[in-house]
Amino acid sequence: MTENPGAGWVEPAILSVAPNGARRTKADHPKLPITNAEVAETAKAAMEAGAAMIHFHTRDKDGKHLLDAEASREAIAAIRKLCGDRLILQATTEQAGRYQRDAQIAFAYALKPEAITVAPREFLPDQASESETAKLLDWLYRERTMIQYILYDTNDLARFLELKKRGLIPGARPSVLFVLGRYSSDGQSKPVDLLPFLGDGLGFVWSMCAFGLREGACALAAMAMGGHARLGFENNFFLHDGGRATDNAALIAQSAADARRIGRAVADADAARALFSL
Repeated sequence: MTENPGAGWVEPAILSVAPNGARRTKADHPKLPITNAEVAETAKAAMEAGAAMIHFHTRDKDGKHLLDAEASREAIAAIRKLCGDRLILQATTEQAGRYQRDAQIAFAYALKPEAITVAPREFLPDQASESETAKLLDWLYRERTMIQYILYDTNDLARFLELKKRGLIPGARPSVLFVLGRYSSDGQSKPVDLLPFLGDGLGFVWSMCAFGLREGACALAAMAMGGHARLGFENNFFLHDGGRATDNAALIAQSAADARRIGRAVADADAARALFSL
């Protein structure tokens, strides 16, 4: 008898696509999407390959990272036109060497997207920043914006746990993203980079992103331990076999197949929304 996909797993795997990032260009890969139309087409292809969410960046006329609510609304409209509500749209608030905390906060209030990323090291760098950021996080939570907290290392995790204990992080089971190997000497993440996060970080809806050739292996390790994965050209261009992915959808399709190979179902957007709202 064949078991149903997902039997024995508490949650289906949430795959998110990060198709462009803040810095890479078509010189890095010709299929890296820059314009709204390109991002929308990429979103649709990734969704059909198994992605439940897109983590998108907008760019200005010179191709530089942009935090602008109107530009992001235009990108969202382009994606919605092709994908409807079958994909969670997650806006970035990354500084990327161009913005400061006040601009990030203003952007979050102005856009109020369905989902958003927040890096505690950028939004909560010290005690003086806590009150203003706590108000923003509480407002986003009450407005039902799905907040994902970006944790770059175990110091970020420790800080996050302390903030949660003091009530500055809303929600019973927040979403976190573990960034693997961001500052490794060779810029290449490894599955073992997950281990430092897992002692205290498993009480959340946790995902990971990774850099370089072993992104897919890191995603598989995370999914095998009950976590979720963000994949895409923001951080990696390569498949398991070392071949260059033709597009972002190929990376999603690879991890969707990996999830099913270990008997884990792949979440659609509605299933992911249910998990993120816990």
